[in-house]
Amino acid sequence: MNSIHDPKTDTHDHCIQICNSLLRGELSAVEAYDQAIENHSGSPAATELRRIRSEHSLSVSLLAANVRDMGGMPEKDSGAWGNLVHAIQSSANLFGINSAIESLQTHEGLGRDDYKAALLDNEVMVECKEMIRERLLPPVLNHIAVLERLEKVE
Repeated sequence: MNSIHDPKTDTHDHCIQICNSLLRGELSAVEAYDQAIENHSGSPAATELRRIRSEHSLSVSLLAANVRDMGGMPEKDSGAWGNLVHAIQSSANLFGINSAIESLQTHEGLGRDDYKAALLDNEVMVECKEMIRERLLPPVLNHIAVLERLEKVE
């Protein structure tokens, strides 16, 4: 029996995989911010951290809906990446707010790099790239700038 290779389906499946990978990253970001907020709730930075966490929650919703719209099953947890982020953020939180902010900056940079890689991936659908370019990447770039400012203040 010959199987028919459908490049459109392959692209669709690849895009689902990429979006689920991005979704795991956003879920781990929410978890990291939860930890930082819990450990530094009295810090002047806590308000900004809560706002950034909220924006990551929105990105989780957007990516999950996008995966469902493509016929995929959205990831429900951050997986192994989230466990690593949890361990790193926990350690950073022990050393104070500046260490926590520095760790969050690193994670935001990794998220930025993942979004940029998806934009360069020829197999990621145009609609997904538009969502990344217009709705997902701009907040991450803003988060990096905010965290840089907070690090100087704290």
